[in-house]
Amino acid sequence: MVITVVVGAINWDTTLFVDKFPRRGEEVVVRRIRHVPGGKAGNAAVAAARLLGPNNVAIIGALGNDWVASEHTRIFKQEGVDFSGLKRNDSVQSGQAHIVVDKTGENVIHTYFGANATILPEDLDDANRRQLIENASIITIMDPPFRTSLKLAQEAKKLNKIVAWDPGVKSQLGYDTTSALLQNVDYFLANESEIGFLTRTKTRAMAARKLLRVNQKLKVIMKLGARGSLMYSGTKRIVSQGLDLKLAGLRVVNTVGCGDAFLGAFVAAISEDRPDLEALKWANFAAGLKATRPETRGSPDRATLMKYLG
Repeated sequence: MVITVVVGAINWDTTLFVDKFPRRGEEVVVRRIRHVPGGKAGNAAVAAARLLGPNNVAIIGALGNDWVASEHTRIFKQEGVDFSGLKRNDSVQSGQAHIVVDKTGENVIHTYFGANATILPEDLDDANRRQLIENASIITIMDPPFRTSLKLAQEAKKLNKIVAWDPGVKSQLGYDTTSALLQNVDYFLANESEIGFLTRTKTRAMAARKLLRVNQKLKVIMKLGARGSLMYSGTKRIVSQGLDLKLAGLRVVNTVGCGDAFLGAFVAAISEDRPDLEALKWANFAAGLKATRPETRGSPDRATLMKYLG
């Protein structure tokens, strides 16, 4: 039985490693280049599967009919992710991301959504996708088209599923547009920039209060990178520290995909009925360990995560 279904983007990433980001009109030398699987939903699904084991995680999304799609399905099979819910589209290429990473591990990303934009609300009515959703205990929504996210969240709540939403670029749609979706979400996860786009508030506390006005049962999780994370729930504020990489004898190599590793580990922990604070620690440490790896899907397996969790 599938424990969680992850819905959203699947991309092929081309990552360029440079010493510094160029100024407008400036050319910089690329020190090395990597071509790897990515996409927020693909990354999070793999991150969760590495912790929960084969056949416990499924992905719903869309791919083109190209070599990228063939590579993705091969890799999902290898990682133990159920990809039977993928839609194939002959008229558009699979999604791609072009990423530049500087020597500190910071990044800028240019994304071509391609087939990712074609997973529509009516696609959720497909018999196999419907069965995946009905059988899962957690529905993890990332960045499919907004109407698809909204329908999925509404139907998942009718089925009494736990719903986690990480909006990514959809945070730019703003508070008024996304409020209908937030009403059907249990866990809202976003970084500080995304929460700023969404709420247009000056402080974290103000942002949390604004989001909780939409849904008093909502748990708002703010991803703070190396500093860890915060959770606001009702009148409570939970602080969870990140993994101290220096103390662990590790260093940052590439931060691309850390937020996806965070989400995958968080929903994996919640699926095992672990307390929120413990789930946040899983998420922080998984994200920290991913940062030490060059590949976008550098999230840890269960044995590695447990080693650092102690």
